[in-house]
Amino acid sequence: MRTALAIAQDALPAYAHTCSPKRFTQPQLFACLVLKSMLDLDYRGVAALLTDCSELRDAIGLTRVPHFTTLQKAAARLLRRAVARTLFDQIVRQAEQCRILKPSPSMVAVDSSGFEALHTSRYFVRRRQRGQQKARNPLYLTTTYRRFPKAALVVDCPSHLILASQAMRGPSPDILHLDRIMVEAFTRRRMGTALLDAGYDAEWAHELLRHDMGIRSIIPPRIGRPTARPPTGHYRAQMQRRFPKKTYGQRWQVETVFSMIKRRQGECLRANTYHAQCRAITLKALAHNVMILRRQRAFLQSRMGTFNPAEKKG
Repeated sequence: MRTALAIAQDALPAYAHTCSPKRFTQPQLFACLVLKSMLDLDYRGVAALLTDCSELRDAIGLTRVPHFTTLQKAAARLLRRAVARTLFDQIVRQAEQCRILKPSPSMVAVDSSGFEALHTSRYFVRRRQRGQQKARNPLYLTTTYRRFPKAALVVDCPSHLILASQAMRGPSPDILHLDRIMVEAFTRRRMGTALLDAGYDAEWAHELLRHDMGIRSIIPPRIGRPTARPPTGHYRAQMQRRFPKKTYGQRWQVETVFSMIKRRQGECLRANTYHAQCRAITLKALAHNVMILRRQRAFLQSRMGTFNPAEKKG
């Protein structure tokens, strides 16, 4: 919570409006939202936790507990696209200062993954589908293929830090959000190599990354029907002739980030509407970065505090 508070204090003003009640600052509310996402709680749950734990209130300087509706309205205000970009910018700057991000251009991995919008278990969905296949009337059969919230991430491979996040609704082709998410990451960090799966295979994707951004793109040329002919396009044909398998093996780092988010913060979103689900996905990405930043800060402080050359010599 202290790390989230420090990030928001550098990125956001203390109050959203000059005529606001001034009971809670925006950085304090953002720290409460990060706590909510880290513990996978709802707004009532995090308000009850803050009521019971005075240490959490003292950590961010809260004199009173915000109502759960205050947190809900703060999420709608602080997790908008423009505000979230400001928070991501500040996180990347602090990560560079803490040496989490190296000075050299980053190797990034891009991928997307879906989240659950309901708490129905997948085992129940499979059993229901199996029972529907045995029904006598085929018109009664219903499909389990439904729309779901989806997140696309640009991840720094060595540090697992999220450089850009894009929330949408699936199922949808991955390549539709490539230009938006890569431009957003390009404004924050220099990138040397981009690793993408076959869902982003297109000649214009290579041209966007290589010509416009100066990034080496590695994408398997597997889109289209199987054929013995070489792929169309200069870069797609080059990928087929000389595909760097060893370098492409680092693409699984983005899969690791999705696993970290879903294991720590939960795979199911508590939001119902489309815009609320987008805000929930953005909050998960910000909370993930805050945890990485806090862990690295604690590691550096512990090393600096315990290592003393004079004591070691004596």
